[in-house]
Amino acid sequence: MKNQLKYLSLFIAQVLFLTLNYNNSFAQETTDSTATAQEATATTADDHNIPLYKPVKNTFEGVMLIDNQTVMVPMKGTLEFDIQHRFGVVTNGAKDLWGIFAPSNIRLGMNYAPIKNLFLGVGLTKERMQLDLNGKYGILYQTPHKMPVSVTYFANMVIDTRDRSNFRYSEYRYSYFHELIIARKVTDRFSLQIAPNLSWYNNVDGYVDSKGNIQPKMNNAHFAIATLARFKLTDRSSIIFCYDQPLTQHPTNNPHPNVAFGFETTTSAHSFQVFATNFYGIVPQSNNFFNQNDYTEGSYLIGFNITRLWNF
Repeated sequence: MKNQLKYLSLFIAQVLFLTLNYNNSFAQETTDSTATAQEATATTADDHNIPLYKPVKNTFEGVMLIDNQTVMVPMKGTLEFDIQHRFGVVTNGAKDLWGIFAPSNIRLGMNYAPIKNLFLGVGLTKERMQLDLNGKYGILYQTPHKMPVSVTYFANMVIDTRDRSNFRYSEYRYSYFHELIIARKVTDRFSLQIAPNLSWYNNVDGYVDSKGNIQPKMNNAHFAIATLARFKLTDRSSIIFCYDQPLTQHPTNNPHPNVAFGFETTTSAHSFQVFATNFYGIVPQSNNFFNQNDYTEGSYLIGFNITRLWNF
């Protein structure tokens, strides 16, 4: 409990820092000539000479950063296709070419924005053949002198589609993820995001204690906080970083924090990210709930994401 309070305090302190210092940060922002979605501009009402401020653009370049969702919600009519690939951990060295020839994990996803501020998607992940249905809704948008941060809500439902012999009851197939995403474009080049989240599994492994009672090895619910950062090197390339801090203490099998860092390059319709990370799951609740790769012991793997956009 003390550790949970510690991390919650750090989270609150970071949000307060973003909120209380937004005026100074806005003064540092300038117009990005390549912006397509969230940047500070201002116009003047002719009748009353009143400044009208628009939401900032391009807090991030895409809807995901490595395996975490960003605050971004594409415009109405956007169709997106995602390929997410993870090689094996590098710890076996040359035996499997540092994980490249090890068993991989892959997710294929498709998303569409049917109305303003809403993005709906479906995906299939190789690990446990998990089918995910997800949705993202933009609640608030960072606006100069009005709103210091952008806020988006993301949720999914995942169905483990393996043979029914793996499950005693059909509801054991289901897991859920909820996340409140809070982000700020601090300058034209630097963006920061914090996202408290909840993972829930209907079924967890158990064991029989000395009295013959079945005890769970983990809780059904798991709380965590994700932190994302992006620093633009050029108009089309960036350094990216992610860190997920577990908050829940389970009876056994406590997951390790998720760490990832890499490089992103974009065009108007494509995004490519390559990175090193210690999480393999791709589906967010899998990463937060089950990651046993300890980054302090070098349990990293190489991954990449490819995104293609169409606008209708």
